Amino acid sequence: MRTASPTRWNEGFFRPLERPTLAWLAARLPRWVTPDQLTGIGFAGAVLTAVGYVASRSQPDFLWLASLGLVINWFGDSLDGTVARLRRIERPRYGYYLDNSIDCVAQLLLALGVGLSGYVRFDLCLLALVAYLMVSVLSFIRANVSSVFQITYAAVGPTEVRVGFIVLNALLIIFPPDTVDWGLPLSYPNLWSLAWSSAMLVTFLVTMVKQVRQLASEEPAGEVAAPLGRAPWLESDGGWLAIPQPVVEPVTPVHPRQVPNPSDRF
Repeated sequence: MRTASPTRWNEGFFRPLERPTLAWLAARLPRWVTPDQLTGIGFAGAVLTAVGYVASRSQPDFLWLASLGLVINWFGDSLDGTVARLRRIERPRYGYYLDNSIDCVAQLLLALGVGLSGYVRFDLCLLALVAYLMVSVLSFIRANVSSVFQITYAAVGPTEVRVGFIVLNALLIIFPPDTVDWGLPLSYPNLWSLAWSSAMLVTFLVTMVKQVRQLASEEPAGEVAAPLGRAPWLESDGGWLAIPQPVVEPVTPVHPRQVPNPSDRF
């Protein structure tokens, strides 16, 4: 059983600014504010973001509400672990499980909110969600085989993603998609979403191949000895097959008196 959380790899583009900011905030929070409460605040921010996106379908100014929700989500989601480590009240397995479970729900709410806003096609929103979750699953798998939980890829992590959404929200308000015509079949929010999904899928493939090569070098393939009592392994078109040894039933000795005499039949 794992007794400690994996080593976190979080080296995003904004990390030099984010790390001291979180330390400053965590040191000044009231003692009655707990990591679990901060996790709840982060989830409330995700709900507010989704509501803002849905409401922006009728009134674009609600995109500012979505941006505020992203800031609140960053505040709670980033500070819960920082406060726990600062106060030395970490619960590694509990925090790891709860935080990542809540993040999955928050990502779903974000995708649904953007899809219902009408700015991005719903199918492209779901594609972006799937691509993001694929990279997330890859991080969880790597945490089990290398004890490293990678949060950022190519200096892009959750914080950078939130900043990207806030920038996009501002662009949608200043430059509505119906006023920008690039002569392309997709509006620029849809192109943004498609480019994001493509980047995530490329990241998944490159990271997976790199990790597989590393594991293959650490665990080189070798001959597998056949277990005792089994026949040698043979290669066939369908893969490796084990041919079992024939089972020989034990023979119970029979006393001569128990052998029937043919003459007794008459």
